Amino acid sequence: MKEKTIDYVLRTTWLSINKMYNEEAAKFNSTMATGFTLLSIDPKEGTPSTALGPKMGMETTSLSRILKTMEEKKLILRKPNPNDGRGVIIHLTEFGKEKRTYSKEKVITFNKAIRDNIPSKKIESFYEVAEFINDMVSNKKIFNQK
Repeated sequence: MKEKTIDYVLRTTWLSINKMYNEEAAKFNSTMATGFTLLSIDPKEGTPSTALGPKMGMETTSLSRILKTMEEKKLILRKPNPNDGRGVIIHLTEFGKEKRTYSKEKVITFNKAIRDNIPSKKIESFYEVAEFINDMVSNKKIFNQK
């Protein structure tokens, strides 16, 4: 058998997790992206829209579409930022908070299932390797970019 590359394993693993979450979210007329966004918004204070994209590692255009859909589904409200008249703070509605709780439960269930089936030493190694890869990529240590 041909050896699999690290990026292949990361990509295919993430795609299967993404598919699993989307299948679960579809049961409730939602998506993984919506659940992830709900989890990224502070349920008490709200989150400035300008901070949400970087917090989630998403491009502004993709996030704008998700937020528009979430607003149409009455999951969020946009309110002016009292500290910056140009900014907007994204707040969860009561319905959004309910869906956030559901999303959180699904993430906890996934993490518990993995932790129950993989020894903690291997989980620690996984985190170390992922952090190392992320550092190398983020700090442009792989390709000599000018």
